[in-house]
Amino acid sequence: MTEQSVCAVIVTYHPSAKMLENISKVFAQVQELVVVDNGSSADELAPLRVASQTFGFQLVENGENLGIAEALNQGVRWAKSEGYPWVILFDQDSVITDSFVRQMFVAWESHPERERVCSVHPRYVDPETHVEAVVPRARDGSLILPMSSGALMPTWIFDRIGWFASEYFIDSVDWEYCFRIRAAGFLITESRNTTLIHAAGNPTKATILGYTFHPTHHSALRRYYISRNCVVFYRKYFRQFPGLVLSTVYEQLKDTIGCFVAEKDRVRKFRNFLLGTWDGMIGRMGKREGL
Repeated sequence: MTEQSVCAVIVTYHPSAKMLENISKVFAQVQELVVVDNGSSADELAPLRVASQTFGFQLVENGENLGIAEALNQGVRWAKSEGYPWVILFDQDSVITDSFVRQMFVAWESHPERERVCSVHPRYVDPETHVEAVVPRARDGSLILPMSSGALMPTWIFDRIGWFASEYFIDSVDWEYCFRIRAAGFLITESRNTTLIHAAGNPTKATILGYTFHPTHHSALRRYYISRNCVVFYRKYFRQFPGLVLSTVYEQLKDTIGCFVAEKDRVRKFRNFLLGTWDGMIGRMGKREGL
């Protein structure tokens, strides 16, 4: 094992057959791979079990959906227990490109303060439109709201600032951790030469009164967690990073308005938005039943 040996962590939840192609592409660029499944059915798990035996990667089967944060924590803990100094995280629907991992390390190596860099992120390109996602930036040019998928991270950071916030369950998990990195005095950077094929939600193009926007079409279930976790996230970091949090509020406000204007199932989504906002204000966290 070298100083740049990396273990990939992929979280699955009702994975499609195409997911197996992504696994083989990722495994070809790393030294180890752990797939953490969050409560998929026996039929969905069967090909993963076969692939695990064929390719030789570690498969962790959770009998229920424990949420993205806890699944990531399980994968990182396994990587740390095996002595890996780096992890790289992926969603099941993210598609890796050629020389992805190598280019991520090049970006880390070339950073003038690389010993303080705790999260390296790629460019995100939509698989349908081939348009690069616009990620908000701080005054120093660093990313404010990078996604966890595609993130290259040294495993020592988890000893310094803790694990992903499992109480969030899903949504805003990556945002919260990146702000925690900032709060601890560490850095976030990106590799402009590295591309991850990834779509946030199921974005479409809509135009109303001459204004064009891209509603994400997240499910009503997700709308609950988005609104709840954003409230908790804003309250936690506003005093320390008021400008960055306001930028986050602006981006989320655009997404929420787009949802209520152009998406289906708006009544249920609005109900879950209100419920999530309330739960965020009173601090009710974890998995929410009855959504």
